[in-house]
Amino acid sequence: MKRTNNHNIILGTLFLTSVMLGIATPSQSYTVKRSHTSSYDRQVAQSTIINTAALEDSVFQQINSYRATQNLPALLRNSAIDTQARSHSQNMASGKVRFGHDGFVQRVQATRLFYILAAENVAYNRGYQDPAKQAVQGWLKSPGHLNNIKGQYNLTGIGVASNSKGEIYFTQIFIRV
Repeated sequence: MKRTNNHNIILGTLFLTSVMLGIATPSQSYTVKRSHTSSYDRQVAQSTIINTAALEDSVFQQINSYRATQNLPALLRNSAIDTQARSHSQNMASGKVRFGHDGFVQRVQATRLFYILAAENVAYNRGYQDPAKQAVQGWLKSPGHLNNIKGQYNLTGIGVASNSKGEIYFTQIFIRV
């Protein structure tokens, strides 16, 4: 932790990567500084239990809100896709798989949906008050992620997982059936 002018500076880091039809785009990372004035804020943030279901719902709402501004139809959430997205986020958070899109084709096939198109966005961050908002804003600023968000998909699944380091992993899978 870096201390400056009697304020604690906490770095929040966001990492992003996207894939469409199995072709990964270069990942991007952003670092944002937020200042806190007390150690109590840090303790509260560290002891807060992550409500992954609420974060998944938040991502879903934000993505559909953005799509509405672009006159695109809302995506429908699908439980089979959610299951695959959650599994991937959990595997990344636990270190079973590296951050990225390894196994993307298998995840899509495991949904057992007959699909025309499929894509995936992943992100992880830590140190943010609203990690879902940070992930979605990062995706919206990235051309590859934005293409997936604006794509002609009709179904989606979202999975969020966290680990003991405070990292929160996000996976959103987009499918057109």
